[in-house]
Amino acid sequence: MDPMRHDETPTLSPPSAATGAEASGRTEQAPSPWVLRIVTLGLVLAALNLRPAITSLGPLLEEVRDGLHMSGSIAGVLTSVPPLCFALFGFAAPRLARRFGPAVVVCAGMVAIAAGLLLRPFVGGTVGFLAASALALMGIAVSNVLMPVIVKRWFPDRVGTVTGLYSMALALGTALAAALTVPVTNALGGSWRTGLAVWAVLAVAAVLPWIPFVRDRRDASGPAAGTPAPPALRITRSRTAWAMACFFGLQATAAYITMGWMPQIFRDAGIPAGTAGVLLAVTMAMGVPLAFVIPRVATRLRTQGPIVLVLSGCGLIGYAGLWAAPAAGAWLWAILLGVANCAFPLALTMIGMRSRTGPGVVRLSAFAQSTGYLLSIPGPLLVGVLYQHSGGWGVPIALMAGLLVPQTVAGMLAGRARTVEDEC
Repeated sequence: MDPMRHDETPTLSPPSAATGAEASGRTEQAPSPWVLRIVTLGLVLAALNLRPAITSLGPLLEEVRDGLHMSGSIAGVLTSVPPLCFALFGFAAPRLARRFGPAVVVCAGMVAIAAGLLLRPFVGGTVGFLAASALALMGIAVSNVLMPVIVKRWFPDRVGTVTGLYSMALALGTALAAALTVPVTNALGGSWRTGLAVWAVLAVAAVLPWIPFVRDRRDASGPAAGTPAPPALRITRSRTAWAMACFFGLQATAAYITMGWMPQIFRDAGIPAGTAGVLLAVTMAMGVPLAFVIPRVATRLRTQGPIVLVLSGCGLIGYAGLWAAPAAGAWLWAILLGVANCAFPLALTMIGMRSRTGPGVVRLSAFAQSTGYLLSIPGPLLVGVLYQHSGGWGVPIALMAGLLVPQTVAGMLAGRARTVEDEC
């Protein structure tokens, strides 16, 4: 059934719900084009909000520390909170999706992001700031997991295109928050509290497209009423799921190391702080066009191993350049590492491709992302320790390059043409 046909009655039910409905003697109409457009808008706006809570804080971290009298240790913990929250709260996403439906949970996630961003600058004190940040990160975590699920449900024949679209929006939101937070803060009077809170406006806008789906509380991945439930997937038995989790975790490790330490590498090489920030922005901005292209290419290939090899090769060259000539080839290294960081949209695309069913996508997405984010927590901290004790960047860069080897192996395994249902 073509989901874009104009002669169908409008419905809020996703296309994948039709199979179960037909099994119970009912026929589900495909969603009308305007409904699919609303879902697409919701996906894009949601994706724009999945990183500003994190990247808006970095440029103002010094002001936040001074304003809240925050110790350096607590500030270090604050920078490590995002992957921890993504891991812990991400595990809850499948249960919430089964009970309320993925679209409802994403809508609630956007509300949590808006509330957290609005509250954290004004609740007063370090504890309140951390608690409000955790609220926003909780919304991000469940939405992270359910984005591939919604794409698989509503756009089963266009997984690569739609994944590319929201991955591009995610990269754009990441870069915009990092680049605009300080100028916006200055334009609004110079208060760091206002500069952080203003990003809640974008989150409020992301709530609106999901409101029409709040009453549709069915988990579109499940069977229709009166039909037997499929056996639960034991996702931990799947080698593909473990490979996907390792690939996701190692690419997340590389991304957090890049965001946290690459400007310092350039500054230690004699590059001015302002230029180092621009170089990081270039690295992040590479994800905007490539996040749209890579998923579309990935879905046209039987296996995604070749893409993994290309991305890893760019990363190895970039790290080698940082080690040998960080200042002389700074712009080239920034571009190459930006290409390497596009393993993230590739991982999201493969999550949608490595399962045949809605429940499989939910479980694989939650397992791969939550386990992956747990694996990513020690990386940035270890780089800092090695930098401090070795007195330079040689050993940390060697670690970064070394982690690309298991990332490549895991990506090759995760990219094989098989599904988790075949292995569970």
